[in-house]
Amino acid sequence: MVHTISLASGTSLSYELRAADGGTLPSFEAGAHIDVHLGPSLVRQYSLCNSPREKGRYLICVRRDDTGRGGSRTLHRDLTVGRRLRISPPRNHFPLVTAEHHVLVAGGIGITPLLSMAEALAARGASFVLHHYTSSAAEAPLLERLQTSALGERTVVHHSDQGDTARAGLPAELLVPEPDTAVYVCGPEGFMTHVVAKATAAGWQPGQLHTERFAPGAPPSTGGGEGDAAKAEAATAFTVRIASTGTAYPVPADRTIAEVLTAQGVEVELSCEQGICGACLTTVLAGEPDHRDEVQTPDERAANDRITVCCSRARTPELLLDL
Repeated sequence: MVHTISLASGTSLSYELRAADGGTLPSFEAGAHIDVHLGPSLVRQYSLCNSPREKGRYLICVRRDDTGRGGSRTLHRDLTVGRRLRISPPRNHFPLVTAEHHVLVAGGIGITPLLSMAEALAARGASFVLHHYTSSAAEAPLLERLQTSALGERTVVHHSDQGDTARAGLPAELLVPEPDTAVYVCGPEGFMTHVVAKATAAGWQPGQLHTERFAPGAPPSTGGGEGDAAKAEAATAFTVRIASTGTAYPVPADRTIAEVLTAQGVEVELSCEQGICGACLTTVLAGEPDHRDEVQTPDERAANDRITVCCSRARTPELLLDL
């Protein structure tokens, strides 16, 4: 249930969610998100931005995006205090890893999961710094909370209207790689791509750089040349077979596995349908997936034992799925 709604910036609102019966909510770890069901076919993912130690509430912050897919507009327009919401249990594809030091780099609304991480790190007395890049003070989500809490001492705020942007230079902590430091980047796609590219060029290793995306990027290529990339992006027909029944279903080039299965009455859990939330990850028993998601790590993709049926495809003529 929506317990309170408050202004988080000129274009962002914070929503405090509590159990309708007044009880506790499932626990979560920093970096987790929930699915919010806003309509029969409108499900969106929002990061939890409060401390994982809080058991009685979830806090999300949503920036209104009038050019987006409609979730933020619906939420800003229709959500009122007291409204009951259907949400999923928290899921986490962006967890904190063990390291001596953590560098958190947020762009705009990307502050949400990193704020929860900062709360968790501060609670355990861990070493970290949080950089928050925004367009201006008026448009900085949750800026007041950062500045009025103990996190303010470990937070550096950058406003582009003052010429302080990520493109003007990386945070000082990223200029020289440190062996036992983990870096987390969240924000718009262009922001993350730039920060990760510059950090990589500075010598940071891929395993030290952790990101969470709001929208899918380009399909990953497992090859090294332009021809391999073109093959990765091309959509071809293949077959999926369901292990529990043995039934095979052709998947045309212009349809996803999820579309084919749901049309045939095969139950598949779906949420974002873009490969960014992980709700539809399904075990692969045989065959090689063509991974096109933003959920799995490179090592998880290399294992080829799970597939996001909402967007990924097959590199072999048939996939056997554990359904």
